Amino acid sequence: MKARLPKGYNQGGIGNFQQLAAKAQKMQEDMQKVTEELEAKEYSMSTGGNLVVATVTGKMEIKSLHIAPEVVDKDDIEMLTDLITAAVNGALHLASEDKDKAMGDISSGLRIPGVF
Repeated sequence: MKARLPKGYNQGGIGNFQQLAAKAQKMQEDMQKVTEELEAKEYSMSTGGNLVVATVTGKMEIKSLHIAPEVVDKDDIEMLTDLITAAVNGALHLASEDKDKAMGDISSGLRIPGVF
Protein backbone atom coordinates (compact mmCIF):
# COMPACT_ATOMS: atom_id res chain seq x y z
CA MET A 1 0.00 0.00 0.00
CA LYS A 2 1.33 3.40 -0.94
CA ALA A 3 1.25 6.29 1.57
CA ARG A 4 -0.65 9.33 0.46
CA LEU A 5 0.16 12.90 1.35
CA PRO A 6 -2.64 15.31 2.21
CA LYS A 7 -4.11 17.18 -0.73
CA GLY A 8 -1.96 20.18 -1.68
CA TYR A 9 0.87 19.08 0.65
CA ASN A 10 3.60 18.85 -1.95
CA GLN A 11 2.67 21.83 -4.09
CA GLY A 12 5.38 24.43 -4.52
CA GLY A 13 8.35 22.36 -3.39
CA ILE A 14 11.35 24.54 -2.53
CA GLY A 15 9.27 27.72 -2.82
CA ASN A 16 6.99 26.59 0.02
CA PHE A 17 9.99 25.71 2.15
CA GLN A 18 11.52 29.15 1.56
CA GLN A 19 8.20 30.82 2.45
CA LEU A 20 8.00 28.74 5.61
CA ALA A 21 11.59 29.63 6.53
CA ALA A 22 10.85 33.34 5.94
CA LYS A 23 7.74 33.14 8.14
CA ALA A 24 9.74 31.38 10.86
CA GLN A 25 12.42 34.08 10.68
CA LYS A 26 9.78 36.83 10.93
CA MET A 27 8.15 35.07 13.90
CA GLN A 28 11.54 34.80 15.61
CA GLU A 29 12.22 38.51 15.06
CA ASP A 30 8.76 39.42 16.37
CA MET A 31 9.30 37.22 19.43
CA GLN A 32 12.63 38.89 20.15
CA LYS A 33 11.07 42.36 19.90
CA VAL A 34 8.15 41.44 22.15
CA THR A 35 10.50 39.77 24.66
CA GLU A 36 12.54 42.96 24.91
CA GLU A 37 9.37 45.03 25.36
CA LEU A 38 8.03 42.67 28.04
CA GLU A 39 11.33 42.64 29.92
CA ALA A 40 11.19 46.45 30.15
CA LYS A 41 7.68 46.42 31.66
CA GLU A 42 6.87 46.48 35.36
CA TYR A 43 4.02 44.68 37.13
CA SER A 44 2.75 45.53 40.61
CA MET A 45 0.48 43.71 43.03
CA SER A 46 -0.67 44.83 46.46
CA THR A 47 -2.04 42.85 49.39
CA GLY A 48 -3.59 43.76 52.71
CA GLY A 49 -5.14 46.94 51.34
CA ASN A 50 -1.84 48.25 49.97
CA LEU A 51 0.09 47.34 53.12
CA VAL A 52 2.50 45.35 50.97
CA VAL A 53 3.19 46.26 47.34
CA ALA A 54 5.53 44.18 45.19
CA THR A 55 6.79 45.34 41.80
CA VAL A 56 8.52 42.94 39.43
CA THR A 57 9.96 43.31 35.95
CA GLY A 58 9.17 41.31 32.86
CA LYS A 59 12.48 39.54 33.51
CA MET A 60 10.74 38.01 36.55
CA GLU A 61 12.93 39.94 39.00
CA ILE A 62 11.73 41.87 42.04
CA LYS A 63 12.26 45.57 41.42
CA SER A 64 10.81 46.92 44.64
CA LEU A 65 8.94 45.86 47.74
CA HIS A 66 7.03 48.39 49.84
CA ILE A 67 5.97 47.40 53.35
CA ALA A 68 3.83 49.84 55.33
CA PRO A 69 5.21 50.41 58.83
CA GLU A 70 1.87 49.56 60.47
CA VAL A 71 2.01 45.97 59.19
CA VAL A 72 5.37 45.27 60.84
CA ASP A 73 4.67 43.41 64.07
CA LYS A 74 7.54 41.45 65.58
CA ASP A 75 4.96 39.14 67.19
CA ASP A 76 3.29 38.31 63.86
CA ILE A 77 6.05 37.73 61.32
CA GLU A 78 3.95 34.96 59.72
CA MET A 79 1.26 37.41 58.55
CA LEU A 80 3.88 39.74 57.06
CA THR A 81 5.52 36.80 55.30
CA ASP A 82 2.16 35.73 53.87
CA LEU A 83 1.42 39.26 52.60
CA ILE A 84 4.83 39.53 50.95
CA THR A 85 4.55 36.10 49.36
CA ALA A 86 1.06 36.86 48.01
CA ALA A 87 2.12 40.24 46.59
CA VAL A 88 5.25 38.88 44.89
CA ASN A 89 3.46 35.83 43.49
CA GLY A 90 0.62 38.01 42.22
CA ALA A 91 2.98 40.39 40.44
CA LEU A 92 4.92 37.49 38.90
CA HIS A 93 1.63 35.94 37.76
CA LEU A 94 0.66 39.20 36.01
CA ALA A 95 4.02 39.27 34.21
CA SER A 96 3.71 35.63 33.18
CA GLU A 97 0.16 36.08 31.86
CA ASP A 98 1.25 39.10 29.82
CA LYS A 99 4.13 37.13 28.32
CA ASP A 100 1.92 34.13 27.50
CA LYS A 101 -0.63 36.37 25.79
CA ALA A 102 1.99 38.27 23.79
CA MET A 103 3.74 35.11 22.62
CA GLY A 104 0.40 33.47 21.83
CA ASP A 105 -0.56 36.44 19.67
CA ILE A 106 2.69 36.13 17.69
CA SER A 107 2.50 32.39 17.21
CA SER A 108 -1.28 32.27 16.74
CA GLY A 109 -1.46 29.89 19.68
CA LEU A 110 1.21 27.54 18.31
CA ARG A 111 3.08 25.99 21.24
CA ILE A 112 6.63 24.86 20.51
CA PRO A 113 8.21 23.00 23.44
CA GLY A 114 11.33 24.71 24.74
CA VAL A 115 10.55 27.97 22.95
CA PHE A 116 7.80 29.34 25.22
